[in-house]
Amino acid sequence: MSGFGGLDLFELFKSEVETHGAALNDGLLLLERNMNDPAPIAGLMRAAHSIKGAARVVGIDVVVALAHAMEDAIVRVQKGMEACTSMRADQLLQATDMLTQLVAMKEAEVPAWSSEKATEINSLITALAAPAIASAKTAAHAAQPAPEVAAPTAVETEESALPTVHATRVMTAAQATATTMPPRAVANATAEATPRAAQAPTAEVRTVRVNADNLDRMMRLAGESMVEGRRYPQVQKGLRELTSRVRSARDAMDSASRRKQAADMEEAQRQLVALEAALLQHTNLLESTFRRTEEVGTRLYHEVIGSRMRPFGDATAGFPRMVRDLAKRLGKQVRFDVEGVQTPVDRDILARLDAPLNHILRNAMDHGVETPERRQSVGKSSTALLRLEARHHAGMLEVRIRDDGNGIDPERVRTKVIERRLQSESMAKGLGKAELLEFLFLPGFSTASAVTEVSGRGVGLDVVHQTMRDLGGSVRVESEPGRGTTFVMSLPITLSVIRAALVLVSGETVAFPLARIERIVRTHRDQLQRTEGKLQFDLDGQAIGVLRAGELLGIDGDTLEHDGMVSILVIGNEQDRSGLLVDGFLGERDLVVRPIDARLGRVAHVAAAAIDDDGLPLLVMDVEDLLVSIRRGLSDGVLRGVSAATLAAGGRGRKRILVADDSITVREVERQMLLRLGHDVEVAVDGMDAWNQLRNGQFDMLVTDVDMPRMNGIELVRTLRAEARFATLPVAIVSYKDRDEDRAAGMQAGANAYLTKGSFQDQTFIATINDLIGDSVA
Repeated sequence: MSGFGGLDLFELFKSEVETHGAALNDGLLLLERNMNDPAPIAGLMRAAHSIKGAARVVGIDVVVALAHAMEDAIVRVQKGMEACTSMRADQLLQATDMLTQLVAMKEAEVPAWSSEKATEINSLITALAAPAIASAKTAAHAAQPAPEVAAPTAVETEESALPTVHATRVMTAAQATATTMPPRAVANATAEATPRAAQAPTAEVRTVRVNADNLDRMMRLAGESMVEGRRYPQVQKGLRELTSRVRSARDAMDSASRRKQAADMEEAQRQLVALEAALLQHTNLLESTFRRTEEVGTRLYHEVIGSRMRPFGDATAGFPRMVRDLAKRLGKQVRFDVEGVQTPVDRDILARLDAPLNHILRNAMDHGVETPERRQSVGKSSTALLRLEARHHAGMLEVRIRDDGNGIDPERVRTKVIERRLQSESMAKGLGKAELLEFLFLPGFSTASAVTEVSGRGVGLDVVHQTMRDLGGSVRVESEPGRGTTFVMSLPITLSVIRAALVLVSGETVAFPLARIERIVRTHRDQLQRTEGKLQFDLDGQAIGVLRAGELLGIDGDTLEHDGMVSILVIGNEQDRSGLLVDGFLGERDLVVRPIDARLGRVAHVAAAAIDDDGLPLLVMDVEDLLVSIRRGLSDGVLRGVSAATLAAGGRGRKRILVADDSITVREVERQMLLRLGHDVEVAVDGMDAWNQLRNGQFDMLVTDVDMPRMNGIELVRTLRAEARFATLPVAIVSYKDRDEDRAAGMQAGANAYLTKGSFQDQTFIATINDLIGDSVA
């Protein structure tokens, strides 16, 4: 490892290549968009020159030669000797891609990479040296490998011609610095570098980038915190002195009282007055110390949180290039705009956004954006507009991807739904546009007429949907045929800190993420009406069903009322809202989220934990899980686990089966088939719901789908098989996926049978149920 003076030169080199590579990529895209704008050229020159200098320091000669060839080509454009044609931009972007390959490599891998890529690099160097405007024959000739020549030495001057190369040599830090260090320093560096290179590799340490200004502020605040901490011994000393003076004053007062001497009483009174003044002074000191400590701690806390935040642009750096290359491959003209690149986002969320954004952009390019001829024929500009935008909205990160292309035909979606038997024809005809567009997020669902290498297999949008669920967010699609499509993703700004409402439930304090609360309502008890045995109240003309939060969470105690007023927490969305009756609201707090100990497993209705201002643990509620239970309680009239315990106590002979599937149609089909077989059936809307019901009830069998939100079927089976009480529970997986690897994954997880949803059309499903649990004895 090229370590010297505590620094790893190769790691510094990779960081420089990553930074300047991004500058080259962005600058070339800008230059290609507007070839008459000279503004990007200076930045391109600096980037290529910096990479060349850094490569020379660490001794990677192939990179020196390639960067020099890029620099020469950019100089010719700068001087007006040639134009930055599309062909030249392609060559420079290919060279940039070649350079940035080093970012993901280890130093020991560089020699092999250099030998492997020598021919390709030679071809790029030759192509960059050729005239920018060339015939196909000339371009083809330029792509041939150049004659190999001796590698340049590290001490060649800046003006020296840099020939193409075949191999490279990676110098140690001591060798790399030999050209600039005096002989004695070189000898010392060599002596230091040798044992370091011989050391065994240490475990990889996770590192993150932190803005230097942010780090400086944290250092200053840490220093202030240390200074404030040094004031506490003085405060403690003052408290001890006050305690001693109080004791003396009390003794003097007692003595004067026993002797009943006026002079002694007056002296004791003077001591008390002086003591009161001292107490007031010390109280002011304490308040000042605590206030400053709190201020410094709060500022330091926000700076640390800020160090986790990265600009949204970090997740979008590669997309302009991807869109540009994809447009050329598809024969389309696209203008791609990114807005909100400086919007701060938690680095963990940012890392998870790459795949969803990639899927949506590729879908937009392939299916949404039309060819120039098609666009002109319908009166549009030949150049399509594709826009990616990020902003903070209502305490959430909102990401929008919009194109002005074909849009999505809801009737085409409806046809696919009927063809795949996801809904009956009569039910499908009654679905609105918003309901139909939700089917796009199902696994394997696609309206594409043909599968291409870009998209069309229906495996992209379900990844988007699942990622949003995992991150505690949501995604929806808006589209107008002929006018374009917009995907809207709503996500938490950070996973480590949430803004929460503290709620009192049967005397216990719990937290609800504020972003998941639709409304907080205080209303009179008379506004609650009981309809068909269920509580509800009117909100903006909509009847909202209400359950008692204490009953739902299993916390004993009655809901409190104050002067006939009750508190209701409204969760869900405008189309499907539910209410929780709580004791009251204690205000809002910023909470540092802490994961639940893995030994506790998945806890129903609980998403995470936090610490309140008194240092006591606080549970953060899982709103999605609560919504499932509320809807079950309002529709079935029972809460999760209640019916299970009651029915289990009855000692029935009928078998009890749990069906888990996020498709209401599939759930109902399976439920009806099992009811006809004489079994009792409960349903779960996803894997998490199923797991909670399994733990709280008694079942004779589980029938589950694979692709479900929050916890998929494979995870569900693995989770239950990990507990002894479910080791022998019969499990059948019923899924649209019918590949051999899908079946193998299900069986390896612990399923007893794996069926496709086509088994509903024959006797396979029924035969499998009978094989696993036998006929019903009802």
